[in-house]
Parts: sequence; structure tokens; C-alpha cells
Amino acid sequence: MIAVTAIPALRDNYIWLLKGETERVAVVDPGEAEPVLARLKADNLELAAILVTHHHYDHTDGIPALRAHRDVPVFGPAADTIAGVTEALDADASFEVPGIDVTFQALATPGHTRGQAAYFGGGMAFTGDTLFSAGCGRLFEGSAGQMWASLGRLRALPPETRVYCGHEYTQSNLRFAAEVEPDNQSIAQRQAWAAKRLAAGQPTLPSTIGDEIEFNPFLRADRDSVRLAAEKNMGESLHDPVAVFAALRTWKDNY
Repeated sequence: MIAVTAIPALRDNYIWLLKGETERVAVVDPGEAEPVLARLKADNLELAAILVTHHHYDHTDGIPALRAHRDVPVFGPAADTIAGVTEALDADASFEVPGIDVTFQALATPGHTRGQAAYFGGGMAFTGDTLFSAGCGRLFEGSAGQMWASLGRLRALPPETRVYCGHEYTQSNLRFAAEVEPDNQSIAQRQAWAAKRLAAGQPTLPSTIGDEIEFNPFLRADRDSVRLAAEKNMGESLHDPVAVFAALRTWKDNY
């Protein structure tokens, strides 16, 4: 069993630390090095690998200092240009993480960036900025069609898959979800749960794919309730899930 813990970083990022049966660990999306180095020292851990989902600075800026601390492999998608990556992964490639008894598949999930990947394995999915709890990433480099397809790949994972994303956006995402589907009781229940977690100083992650399907509007763009809400907001008919998704993303961008 892999233990996963959150290392808060920057303003609202999470760096994920993965530990197996030994003191060797891997980290996902190190936006800065200092909190990782502090955790390694405090818990007497040895860094064995770094995984990066996409090229944005708040997921990568810690790489140089961490590699100066220990010369470890850095895994990242070949389709995204990421400084410091030593192991460039083709779309859907499988790879073993040194020091951690788990094999991941690098799922191609473009949309937020041109070449973002999500890492799936061991009952876990590290989704970077593609899938958030109750939300999804902005379309900085990709299209609505690409992002909807990427979210579809994640939605098709086993429902018990634990979702670890890159930011603590859950509470604000749920407020938007409640605007889209005010009668969705799963949203109200998740809002109450998230509020208690945050009040206790705990992350609202991981979520699960099964849970996200129930309350994440961006995974529900093919549901009539979401389509009708998006049509009302846009003031026009929307004839397919990609159009609904695009309308939701525009709505959220201006929310």
C-alpha cells in the first residue's frame, strides 16, 4: 500500500509525497523545493523520484533544487516541454517509479496545456490541473473538445480511484457546482464535508472518480440538468456535450 500525503506549497498548491515500504519516496508536481526538503529532513526520508504533470511553474519550480539535493529521475510527459525532465514519457506509457512499489500509466490529458499527463496506478490518479475536485483546469493551450475528451478518460477510470489534484480549489468549485445544479444533494453534502475538513486544517483531497461523477459539473456536461443550466446562462441552445462543456468553462472563468 502506498501512503500519500499532501505537502502544502505556494498559495494553494499541493505537492504529493508517495511512500511505500521503505524510506524512499517520490514527489508529484514540486512547485517549490523548500517544503519538500523540510519534510525529507523531518521524517528522515530519501528522495527517489519526481513526477511532473505539466510545465507550469507552480508544478515545476522546485525541480532544480531537489535534483541538486539528490540526482533523481524526473518523469514527465514528452508532449509537454518541461525543463528538468530526464524521463520523457510517451502518451499512455507505463513506467515504474524507483523506490516505490507501483507502476503508473501516463494518461494523455491535454487541454489545460498542450501535453499534460495524469498518472494512474495503484488505485490512484494524479491529475495535475486537468481534473480538480468539483472542477477542471482552464483551457490555456488546448480546446474544449480536447479537455472534454481528457476528462472522459479520467471519468472512465474505476470509480474507487483516488483523485489527487494540484490545488485546493474544492470549496470555490463546489460553490459554482451548486449554481449549476442547485438541486443536486451530492453537492450540498460535499460542501458540508469540505467545510469541516478545511476548518480542521485538513485537505479536501483525495476525492474519488465515483464521487466526482456525482457532483463535478465538468464531468456531467452530458447530463440534461447541466445542459439546461448552461443553456440558460448562455441564452442559447447547446446541442452536444462539448458545447455544454465549453459553456460551463466560460461561465466558470467569469464566475
